[in-house]
Amino acid sequence: MNRTRVVSREEWQATCANLLVKEKELTRQRDALAAERRRLPMVRVDKDYRFEGPDGEASLLDVFDGRRQLIVYRFFFEPGVARWPEADCGGCSMFADNVGHFALPHLHARDTSLVLVSRAPQADIERFRKRMGWTIPWFTTTDDFSRDFDVPDYFGFNVFLRDGDQVFRTYFTNGRAAEAIGSVWSFLDLTPLGRKEIWEDSPEGYPQNPPYAWWRLHDEYDA
Repeated sequence: MNRTRVVSREEWQATCANLLVKEKELTRQRDALAAERRRLPMVRVDKDYRFEGPDGEASLLDVFDGRRQLIVYRFFFEPGVARWPEADCGGCSMFADNVGHFALPHLHARDTSLVLVSRAPQADIERFRKRMGWTIPWFTTTDDFSRDFDVPDYFGFNVFLRDGDQVFRTYFTNGRAAEAIGSVWSFLDLTPLGRKEIWEDSPEGYPQNPPYAWWRLHDEYDA
C-alpha cells in the first residue's frame, strides 16, 4: 500500500476545509434533486395488482398498509437466480442489511411504507427472511407487477402515492442508485412529499413542520 503524504496538522486542516466546501455543495445538489423529484408528474395506476403476503392475498392498496406513500424494492430472489433457494443475488441482501432494524418506525411516522417484492414463494421468503433477521414486509408478486414497473429482472425502486383509493406512480430508479439509499432520510427524499420539513423546497401546500419536531425514539411513536 502506498500511503498519501504525511503533512503538518495545519496543512491537513486546510486541505480538509477545501474538501468540505465541495462536500457541502454536493449536499445542496442532492437537496435540489430531491426538490425536483417532488415536482415530477405522476401516472395513475389503474391495473389491479395482486400479491401474496404472510397473511394471504393482498392488493397494491393493501401493501400501503393504510399509509399515504409506498416505496417498493424489487428484491431479486426467485428460481434461477444466483444461489437459489439458499440465498438471493447478493446485492439485494446488502441493501436489506443497510436498512437496519429500526428504520421502519421513522418512515411510518412520515406516513410512508417500505416493502420488498419478489417472485419467490412465501415459504422461501419467510425462511430466508428469518435467517437474515430482516423485518421489512416482503410480498410475492403473482402477476405482471414487476414487468409493468420496469423490474422484470434485476432490482429497482418504485415509489407510489395513495390518494384515497387512487394510486399513482411517482418515481423509479435502479442500478447503482441503490448504493446511496438505506437511511431514513434517503428513503424520504425519494417520495413525492419528501421529509415534510419546513426547510425543504416543496410545492406550495405540501405538509411540512419543523425539523426535529416529529422525531421520536423508534419505540415511542405509538405513545
